[in-house]
Amino acid sequence: MIHQLRIYEIFDRNKEAFHNRFRDHAWRIMRSYGFNILGTWETRLGDRTEFVYLLAWPDERTMRHAWEQFRANEEWKEIKKITNAQHGDLVGEIQDRILIPTSYSPAIHAAR
Repeated sequence: MIHQLRIYEIFDRNKEAFHNRFRDHAWRIMRSYGFNILGTWETRLGDRTEFVYLLAWPDERTMRHAWEQFRANEEWKEIKKITNAQHGDLVGEIQDRILIPTSYSPAIHAAR
């Protein structure tokens, strides 16, 4: 098992629109492709607002395939187009990290 940490820069001016889109649309579509979202958070880094979420995957190959399917989803493309037209860009910089547990990680021992 691996985990994926996603960090999105979001904007205070349209933060509510971002959360509505993620909660009502992205999450639903992601689940249809096997995304296992473990948690979502909002944080601040200086004057920057960030949306952070953590996913669990059986392996990197499965993760990459699911992301390809999600990004190619026509409904998702249309939702992004509409919400961006209504509210402007909802996401700035995106950081993506694959978290591979160390041999002594409590996560490995908890999974057994």
